[in-house]
Amino acid sequence: QMQLVESGGGLVQAGGSLRLSCAASGRTFSTYAMGWFRQAPGKEREFVAAISWSGGSTAYADSVKGRFTISRDNAKNTVYLQMDSLKPEDTAVYYCAADGPYLSVLSTAAKLYDYWGQGTQVTVSS
Repeated sequence: QMQLVESGGGLVQAGGSLRLSCAASGRTFSTYAMGWFRQAPGKEREFVAAISWSGGSTAYADSVKGRFTISRDNAKNTVYLQMDSLKPEDTAVYYCAADGPYLSVLSTAAKLYDYWGQGTQVTVSS
């Protein structure tokens, strides 16, 4: 098992920034690819970003590319999502998730992730 706890959400004005953190415990975090997803009211959960176990590879949804940055600190068992130039349409509950160990391909499908956090609310006002 792996436990994931997100933090850092909140209310911010359009154009502002937030940094989300996801602290992991349990299984060996450093071997797992990690992802961030989000779900807005009435919409399906959607992929935001992913990072390989080593941090050497990343992937982003087109809607956040150039504005969001995913990173990880394996010594701290934490993955981050730096969100800049936020837009009202970024408003959602943000979830971090863990994929399998030592994967060579980053997954964008939520169903492929094994462990999930409880989510943190991000609200961007116009």
